[in-house]
Amino acid sequence: MSSHAKPTTATIIPCLRYRNAPAMIEWLCKAFGFEKHAVYADGDVVQYAQLTFGNGMIMLGSADNASEWGRHIAQPDEVGDRETQCCCIVVSDCAAQRTGQGRRRRNRGQI
Repeated sequence: MSSHAKPTTATIIPCLRYRNAPAMIEWLCKAFGFEKHAVYADGDVVQYAQLTFGNGMIMLGSADNASEWGRHIAQPDEVGDRETQCCCIVVSDCAAQRTGQGRRRRNRGQI
């Protein structure tokens, strides 16, 4: 283990942006069982959110090209439809997860 890492169970936290962050937060909580640790929003704009899953966490917010941070992060349609973010979620039963509620909503284009 690196001596630079804090002695904790999760030392890497993905930071993600979504155009409809409130809907994504709700979907992640319903589809995977994420829990809201902190959500700071002004109406439909999520300034900052922390969602926990087991001993891991993700941080996310609304896509915003006006802020200092937002000018450094691109959405796929802004860069030739190339993906700009990725994280892996370790679940206890992958087959059950693939056939569950999250897949049905995603296939209907609701998220």
